[in-house]
Amino acid sequence: MAQKHGKNYVAAATKVEAEKAYALNDAVSLVKEIDFAKFDASVEVVFKLNVDTRQADQQLRGAVVLPNGTGKDKTVVVFAQGDKAKEAEAAGADVVGAADLVQRIQGGWLDFDVAVATPDMMAQVGRVGRALGPKGLMPNPKTGTVTMDVTKAVSDAKGGQVTYRTDRDGNVAVPVGRVSFEEGKLAENIKSIAETVIKARPAAVKGTYVQHVSISSTFGPAVTLDINTL
Repeated sequence: MAQKHGKNYVAAATKVEAEKAYALNDAVSLVKEIDFAKFDASVEVVFKLNVDTRQADQQLRGAVVLPNGTGKDKTVVVFAQGDKAKEAEAAGADVVGAADLVQRIQGGWLDFDVAVATPDMMAQVGRVGRALGPKGLMPNPKTGTVTMDVTKAVSDAKGGQVTYRTDRDGNVAVPVGRVSFEEGKLAENIKSIAETVIKARPAAVKGTYVQHVSISSTFGPAVTLDINTL
């Protein structure tokens, strides 16, 4: 059954030319214009990639610090002990702990956005992997969240770092800011993640790698981007 949209969405969609691929700056301007949320909505970019995610070497996963941040204050927890725990606290981590933090999460607490861990803590973190994994909160070396450099990890997370990964259909969806952002700052963030995704092209991919790119606000219709303007 086709999805039914409300009148605000339908009105916004009439301003988008369905078959047109918009230049980056024009697309950003249009997304801001047609947003109808009564709050400062998020803006997201979605890449449709020609990858076979059944193959381990064609799965993308990583992190990038957006030049203009995401517009969201992130709550960061760090699994660490000793000097590294003190380092994490000094860097501005919201919660720092070891076995006590594991126990807190086992009790159902998941009110945070990013989890960082030192390598020596991963055996303990593994005990709450079933809780963290489905939420995308499990620390991972590929996203820089399993590291001895907890200062950098906390700073990056607080400073606008976003993670990206392919879903099973080969899509990569990444938040790139808020509707209230200046157009130039949104465009700069989109270019930054686009460069990262393009650079991460798996060697095994043949033919066209990036098949489609679009941006949209939380409730607004998607606007197709002209890949050549990224």
